[in-house]
Amino acid sequence: MNFRKASALAAAVVALSLTATACGSDDGGDGAGNGGGGSGDGGGSTVTIGIKFDQPGLGLQTPDGDFEGFDVDVATYVANELGYDAEDIEWKEAISAERENMIKNGDVDFVVATYSITDQRKEEVSFAGPYFIAQQDLLIRADDEVTDVEQINDLNLCSVAGSTSAQNVAEKFAPDAELQEYGGYSECLTGLENKAVDALTTDDAILAGYASQDAHAGKFKLAGLELNPEHYGIGVPKDDTELRDKINAALEKMVEDGSWARFVETHFGPAGYEAADAPEITETD
Repeated sequence: MNFRKASALAAAVVALSLTATACGSDDGGDGAGNGGGGSGDGGGSTVTIGIKFDQPGLGLQTPDGDFEGFDVDVATYVANELGYDAEDIEWKEAISAERENMIKNGDVDFVVATYSITDQRKEEVSFAGPYFIAQQDLLIRADDEVTDVEQINDLNLCSVAGSTSAQNVAEKFAPDAELQEYGGYSECLTGLENKAVDALTTDDAILAGYASQDAHAGKFKLAGLELNPEHYGIGVPKDDTELRDKINAALEKMVEDGSWARFVETHFGPAGYEAADAPEITETD
């Protein structure tokens, strides 16, 4: 990547624009914003960022081709701090099972895609952050009840291949549950609605986004089980300490200037989801 030094004036513009517009959007939303504050040198440099395209509230491609969500705003803020304007960002879909490969192959510069930091993943890539803590939970139909972890062993679950949620089911709390692994959460949601599965399991922030969509109003609910904490990090190439440290500095600034809290309220507030406080950055070695 070609990092360009952002001026103090440009940084101020970023802070204002973050509260005014959604990334890549001209509709005046509350996200990270078009017209970001990277200084820009007119050289056409771009940054490629992997995000999710199908997670409402986190990373979602809208019908008009724009992108919105908490991860999108975080990624846009970080890119601005690295010297890139919003129009310099190329978004690529980061399917869960392909995130490490995308980073290692150079398909993206970094990944901001509900990417849980794990020791296994750190053997292949490095992380900045964390910038968010979620809890694994279940999304169930509105008239169902799951109140105990032991009940999960009797369920037909759905999760996404390559996700930590799927691994946790098999290895930690529900080894006897029947688990179906699909390519995306949208497929699991269809299965839940059609009663092909009993529950969708992943991070509560992701589940809250799906449950709050107008199309799903009244159909689903979170079980309210805190099954496993998930620390979201920004994936970077293995041992790229320079990029990691620059992103960590951007994340710290994002919390300090209030942008992190605004992003949380914008994208999780309408769903009634209460996010944990911004976590301490630990990925420094």
